[in-house]
Amino acid sequence: TVIYINHVWVDVTLHNTTLPPLAIKNPECLGLLHQLDKAKDVWIQHYCILKDACLYFYAGIRSTHALGGLYLQGYTANEQSLGSRRSVIELKPPSEEFQTFYLCAENVNENKRWITALKISISKWVTLHQAIQDFMNRPLEETKM
Repeated sequence: TVIYINHVWVDVTLHNTTLPPLAIKNPECLGLLHQLDKAKDVWIQHYCILKDACLYFYAGIRSTHALGGLYLQGYTANEQSLGSRRSVIELKPPSEEFQTFYLCAENVNENKRWITALKISISKWVTLHQAIQDFMNRPLEETKM
């Protein structure tokens, strides 16, 4: 059932990308974030919503659907300085094959607010995932009803 729960979660997050930002229920954080496009070395502004360790990107608050989503399981969120910006949000992946993302809110306090929300959202998901794993790994007789 671990696979099943993952599928349900993916289905929900995929469904969320088809919704306008204001239709996502109980977001954990929302607001404008600039994302660094490393290839062009420019910062692109998005309206972003964080929900269940997934960060959704919208062109703006009136968008009808998300441009995309970023699954953050295993990522760490930290404050870094980057170039001329003394405070950016660094999202570091669990392994090298994934990309590191750099985001920046309107000011240092907003960055801190986002980092706190990101850490909480990611840790909640990890705990749930771990609980499911632990349940699945228990000896068979314990799980009989």
